[in-house]
Amino acid sequence: MSIYVGNLSYEVTEEDLNSVFAEYGSVKRVQLPVDRETGRMRGFGFVEMSADSEEQAAIDALDGAEWMGRDLKVNKAKPREERGGSFGGGNRSGGFSRRY
Repeated sequence: MSIYVGNLSYEVTEEDLNSVFAEYGSVKRVQLPVDRETGRMRGFGFVEMSADSEEQAAIDALDGAEWMGRDLKVNKAKPREERGGSFGGGNRSGGFSRRY
């Protein structure tokens, strides 16, 4: 299972996040997604820990905690949802509105 960490400062590094979560157990992996176009951090990340009990301890301690001037949002990560088609919008008519 993974932990979602939201409302992160754009200055945060993987090492910063690792050191904070290491206080609650063994960190297996830290991931900080970046925007494809700008290369800038997106303000959230994911942390994987060795045991569910360690993850829960980190969630309990850090959710709502202030860090680097921001109130963290920390919870269990939800599975990634499948995205429909590559053109978005969910409009199956190819983007054109049909009126009769």
